[in-house]
Amino acid sequence: MASKDISGSQPGPASTKSLERPGDRIFSGSARGAGVFILVILAAVSAFLLLKGIPAITADPAEIGLLDGSTFWEWVGPLVFGTLWASALALLIAFPLALGIALFISHYAPRRIAAPLGYIVDLLAAVPSVVYGLWGGAVLAPALQPGYSWLAENLSFIPFFAGPASGTGRTILTAAIVLAVMVLPIITAVSREVFIQTPVLYEEASFALGATKWEMIRDVVLPVGRGGVISAAMLGLGRALGETLAVAMVLSATGVVTLNLISSVNPSTIAANVALSFPEAYGLNVNALIASGLILFAITLVVNSLARWIIERRADFSGAN
Repeated sequence: MASKDISGSQPGPASTKSLERPGDRIFSGSARGAGVFILVILAAVSAFLLLKGIPAITADPAEIGLLDGSTFWEWVGPLVFGTLWASALALLIAFPLALGIALFISHYAPRRIAAPLGYIVDLLAAVPSVVYGLWGGAVLAPALQPGYSWLAENLSFIPFFAGPASGTGRTILTAAIVLAVMVLPIITAVSREVFIQTPVLYEEASFALGATKWEMIRDVVLPVGRGGVISAAMLGLGRALGETLAVAMVLSATGVVTLNLISSVNPSTIAANVALSFPEAYGLNVNALIASGLILFAITLVVNSLARWIIERRADFSGAN
């Protein structure tokens, strides 16, 4: 009779590793290599921005014609303000619409309508930025100009509409609306998937307690998906922060700090300023533009890191579907 191993010991890591098939090792190595490659690219971009941007930050402002005698921080400050201001306005416009569309697709629309509508929303994310820029400059801006004139005439006591109204409609508000349309698919798609993952037992329990559909959504769907919705909004904000062509084609920028939404005097964004100024830049001017890109890189990295942190906070949630 063959002897039995009564020690109860389990196979060690070495024996488990020996059982791995070649395909498993190849896939594991490829996945690990892809992860390392991403880190290498991020480190390379960071090193490039630092090495090329620091000379402009530390140089004498008189040597950089792009700064017009001001310091680097005085020059980049209005650009940072314009970037954050336009992105915040875009998020303020897009977030409620995206939330409503996501709830309609996930909980209100019949299946025969929800599926095509979901595909259409996803397709909006594939439209190139230049197309949005052309639409914003050629169609949206002239259409909004009469409205801006009305706001300047009737609501000029509000600082946001102090006027004088732009004659072309190319204002920071127009650029924000274009950005809102661009980030709408991202926020909608992520929010829709979050709402669909709400445990069905939670929804049925809410209905069993006598809640209406809106009360169920308010008390169950939205609280359960809060982390995902916030992360979706911040991912959309990250897209708006880095948008270049659409803003450059729509916005009539002068590089000032102002809260006026309808005037022809508008703050510029970092990305749009780099796109417009880079072809004619030379010497330390190029370094100054790269340094402004470093600031934008840091802002975007903080936004995306915060979104990732929120996602990880909700990662341990589980429920029966």
